[in-house]
Parts: sequence; structure tokens; C-alpha cells
Amino acid sequence: MNLKGKVALVTGSTSGIGLGIAQMLAQDGAAVLLNGFGEAAEIEKLRADIAKKYGVRVACNGADISKPGEVNAMVEQAHEELGSLDILVNNAGVQFTSPVQDFPDKEWDRVIAINLCGSFYATRAAIPGMKAREWGRIINIASAHGLVASAEKSAYVAAKHGVVGLTKVTALELANDGITVNAICPGWVLTPLVQKQIDARAKAEGKTPEAMRDQLLSEKQAMVKFTTPEQIGALAVFLCSDGAATITGAPLSIDGGWVAQ
Repeated sequence: MNLKGKVALVTGSTSGIGLGIAQMLAQDGAAVLLNGFGEAAEIEKLRADIAKKYGVRVACNGADISKPGEVNAMVEQAHEELGSLDILVNNAGVQFTSPVQDFPDKEWDRVIAINLCGSFYATRAAIPGMKAREWGRIINIASAHGLVASAEKSAYVAAKHGVVGLTKVTALELANDGITVNAICPGWVLTPLVQKQIDARAKAEGKTPEAMRDQLLSEKQAMVKFTTPEQIGALAVFLCSDGAATITGAPLSIDGGWVAQ
């Protein structure tokens, strides 16, 4: 229970990668503020299940992280309801694909606002409290696309490169305040949404889901294996530990060899 007494906010944590991270932090003893969209009853069940399973306090906030006022209020809730904000995981993200020449203004603005601006707003709001306690961990969930590019993902790649840059600047500014700032850069992660995409592609191309999974992975990764949300959560837990106290400003790949090629 290394994180007992710490409070974590994980954006976009009602499903997928964010949920896996939140569960791993809770497993290690941290109280957690969940954030995300969804049916209120389902989110409340999720909150209650995590609290019961790991014996920690869990709260929820449905803030739209593209809106700084809502983000500020969410950080304030962490302080008021859970007592502090020690660990911030900027995870929430969206995707849209299109050639640059056809990319809609609305979708560009949405991807940048959520994937990049949201991370900035939450980081800015969390810093004063962390400085006051002289301890903090800020973990930005970037992507392999924060380090390399793929066609038709201009907004996502630009945003994730921006997240890596924001990580480095914030790390330098907070280097002697007891606060570390790092970026986790996943490759392919098997979430329910990705599995649905695989099943749809397999059906359309007349292949088995297993064959389509291997095809999808091998297009980018040397290792034909998905990373799990729980493995990303385990890396986040390590970054919160004393063993990682001097790791800061680092983009950490967990991508099956994607960017090694």
C-alpha cells in the first residue's frame, strides 16, 4: 500500500486505459477521483465497486476537461472531498482521422482542446497544492503518436507531440519542488473500443478476430501483442514510487517496440 494517504485524479477514467490506471492506483492504496462521461447509474456502480474492492475512498466528477472552469472545480473537489490532490493523470483523449486537406475545423479544435488543452488546464490547477505539500506526481498519457506520426491523424499526432512537450517544460519548472512530471507513450492497447474495431474489420474482410488482431499489431509494432490498461496502470504506480523520484521530463514508451523501428 505504497500510495496510502495519497489522492489521485485520473481524467477519462470511466472506461479503457483511464479505468485501468485508476484501479491500479486504488489497488496500491490511493484515494481516487474518477472523471468521465457516461450513464450516472453506471458510473456510481463503478465508483462503489472500486471503493469496496480496494478499500479506498472514490469520488466522481463529470467535468469536460476542455473547459478550464470545470477543470478547476474538479481539482477543488479533490481537495474538499478527498483531502488533497497528490497524483494527476491526464489521460482523457479523443481521435478523429482525415487527410490534412479535408480535416474539419470543428474536429481539429475538439481533438486539440481535449487531448492537449485539457492536460494543460488540469496541470495548471494541480500545481499550487502539490507545491504547498512539496510532493506531487503528474503523469500525462501521451502515445507512440507523441513520438512518431501516422497518416490521417494530424490533430491527434500534433496534440500528443504537444503533450510530450508540455511534460518536459513542466518537469523543468518543478524539478526542485518535489514534483515529477512524465509522459507514458502506449502503443496498441486492447480496450473494449479497440476490440469492437477489430471485430468490425474482421467481419468486413472475412477474417477471424485473431488474424485481424495480429495484422493490426504487426502494422506498427515489432511485438505482436497488445498492452493492457492494467500494465499502463502499473507503470503509473511505479512513477509514483520512491524508486522513480528522479525520473522526470521523460517520455516512457510501452509500445511493443513501435518507436524502436
